[in-house]
Amino acid sequence: MKLNRISAICKILMLMLFIGQTAFAQSRKISFNEGWKFYLGDVANAKLVAYNDLKWRKLDLPHDWSIEGEFDEKNPAKPEGGGLPTGIGWYRKTFILPATAKLKNTSIEFDGVYKNSEVWINGKYLGKRPYGYISFKYELSAYLKPGKNVIAVRVDNSAQPDSRWYSGSGIYRNVWLLTTDKIAVDHWGTFVSTPKVSAAAATVQLNVQIKTSTLKTKVDVNSVIYDQQGNEVSSAKRTGIVLDKSQYSFTQLFDLKNPHLWSVTNPHLYKVVTKIYSGKVLRDTYETPLGIRYFKFDAKTGFSLNGQAMKILGVCMHHDLGALGAAVYTRAIERQLQILKKMGCNAIRTSHNPPAPEMLDLCDKMGFLVMDEAFDMWKKKKTSKDYHLNFPEWHRADLEAMIKRDRNHPSIIMWSIGNEIREQFDSTGIAITKELVGIVKNLDTTRMVVSALTETVAEKNFIYQAKALDLYGLNYNHKLYKDFPKNYPGEIFLATETTSALETRGFYDMPTEMPSDSIRRWPKDGKTKFIEGNMEWAVSSYDNVSAYWGSTHEETWKEVKKYDHVSGLFVWTGFDYLGEPLPYPWPARSSYFGIVDLAGFPKDAYYLYQSEWTNTPVLHLFPHWNWAAGKTIDVWAYYNQADEVELFLNGKSLGVKSKKGEDLHVSWPVKYEAGTLKAVSRKKGKVILTREINTADKATKIELQADRKQISADGKDLSFVTVKILDANGNLVPAAEDLVQFKVEGPGFIAGVDNGFQGSVESFKDNKRKAYRGLCLAIIQSNGKPGTITLTATAKGLTSQSIQIQTIK
Repeated sequence: MKLNRISAICKILMLMLFIGQTAFAQSRKISFNEGWKFYLGDVANAKLVAYNDLKWRKLDLPHDWSIEGEFDEKNPAKPEGGGLPTGIGWYRKTFILPATAKLKNTSIEFDGVYKNSEVWINGKYLGKRPYGYISFKYELSAYLKPGKNVIAVRVDNSAQPDSRWYSGSGIYRNVWLLTTDKIAVDHWGTFVSTPKVSAAAATVQLNVQIKTSTLKTKVDVNSVIYDQQGNEVSSAKRTGIVLDKSQYSFTQLFDLKNPHLWSVTNPHLYKVVTKIYSGKVLRDTYETPLGIRYFKFDAKTGFSLNGQAMKILGVCMHHDLGALGAAVYTRAIERQLQILKKMGCNAIRTSHNPPAPEMLDLCDKMGFLVMDEAFDMWKKKKTSKDYHLNFPEWHRADLEAMIKRDRNHPSIIMWSIGNEIREQFDSTGIAITKELVGIVKNLDTTRMVVSALTETVAEKNFIYQAKALDLYGLNYNHKLYKDFPKNYPGEIFLATETTSALETRGFYDMPTEMPSDSIRRWPKDGKTKFIEGNMEWAVSSYDNVSAYWGSTHEETWKEVKKYDHVSGLFVWTGFDYLGEPLPYPWPARSSYFGIVDLAGFPKDAYYLYQSEWTNTPVLHLFPHWNWAAGKTIDVWAYYNQADEVELFLNGKSLGVKSKKGEDLHVSWPVKYEAGTLKAVSRKKGKVILTREINTADKATKIELQADRKQISADGKDLSFVTVKILDANGNLVPAAEDLVQFKVEGPGFIAGVDNGFQGSVESFKDNKRKAYRGLCLAIIQSNGKPGTITLTATAKGLTSQSIQIQTIK
């Protein structure tokens, strides 16, 4: 009887595996993220089907093993790479293939593996892909067999240092199984463009490439454009196509009347559904996203979208998601973009590599322009083990993959072939530039090609003089903006990277206590050892500190705002990111550059941009109001939609201030006394906004605020819970650093914790976190089951709080 029960259980488990893995026979593209096994370290024979992986860790992808490790200055990636471990890891997955799958073409697609991935199916070697940011696929059909199949992936991120920022390690993006008929649209096999667009009409062009293994077959291809509500708005049909070669390409044209134009304020999306028929048999269905828009760069007037002049108001973004590491979570990316959108940001530069596809999907849906960037280096290195070792062999394949994968995204308006490339002042760079531009233009002539360049006043850039690039993208040197038309007559200009201001949320050094120019450059140059700073490893959140090569937020924005010929800017950076912890040494392990900190809490500069980049009424008053008695405090206010701001301390007016000339804020020197600081903005005497900051008493309680109290029970969705340390009157305690313990009950778990402080070496993967400047963060993830998640936060001496989050199927 015991053996019979074991046999029955085995049959049930095999049936469940079969059901779970045969879904790909019914769908063109399905997630292949679930049910992997992982081992950290190198293992002989792990590629073999018979290898025993029973003791390996079970997990679902995406997965970044580095973020799970301990911070250590001695880790090979160094603090510049985030101070976390790298190494070698193996992944294996066993899946069941139905016998009918032999009638299909099956392949596996990886959105990104960092890095040097090698893949085997049933012990057969499929190939290697060194570049950790590129998407790629392998054909599986020839090696698959009915019943059990095993795919094995070796990831080697051991050669360090290989990056100037945190890269992560592992299969950190999504994996897909692609199953198609023997006749189907090829991988990344469509390219949609809009050669003619106006408010009244648009012409849509769809290039289609069919892949077939059955030559001489006759097919009909019907493509239909649907609007955002699912209504058919145009169609094109091609009949009697004889597939006389394995890859057959053709073009379809569509006319649309009164199209909804895609824009940053109204990102209307269409889709093109292409169906291939052989006789009456449907062989394939393929969807292509479509956004109808037109844009122009002009040397005198800058950028316009759909005929409307506008500035590109962009930020640079690295790929990590803070406490979640490099692993792709769509909701985490969406949250970042929502925060930036509310600030007034309308553009993203994917610095300095191709992004996750989910980032581009969200930019399409949310209305962000995108500068899609390929490389941080070419043949000349920036770190000893970086992509320069692979560039000669792989740059063409990697660049083509990026363009083919991404060119149907309406959000993308330009391709970047490099960032501050070392060859830019070298004659060899001209040849490489021309080659890379040629690769791009061979696949897409509808967008601009740029390289983010650096320049000194005395030097003219050799790469740009080669006239291979479509516009001049300049990093930093904001003092050159004014005379650009004189120095480069007739050329288009874009500030591809700006600022590099440094801030720590909630920390303040008084500008009036600083040198007369009130601006610090930390460090002061690239050679002198940094000896400034403070014992807190923090940088003032007044906008008065930047890296030596950069400028403050106000310094740069004044110049961009002033000149029409400046098409726009990309601020370095939107969010803090792991790695590159300038100016401080260890234990600093993440950047100070962000407008928003690593946990997603805005710094004060966020409200500068919101006051300048949006029409939303803004009145932001800072700093906090807990100081030593009698100390003179610089009180600043960012505001818009008003003529003036009046400041009050404990009911007494301290004066009315207005921005004069190019001013972007107003300020008052105030002798501190405890109580209430209040600012009132007015327009023509009418009150627009009022803001108050109260002196906080000792901490007494915890408050939890979830960004969403209902999430999907899909095992992937997230709720970001802000933890506030408050006094008895509900005021945030600005110096609070209480250790907060978290407990989760129900169908969820803690995916990460953070507090936004750049100098913390606490683990992101824990059930506790110290507050920093009164705040910390808990990220709650669904485990895939519906129900109620209860998060409870406790700290010694404080009243605890619980919050409930619903997970819905």
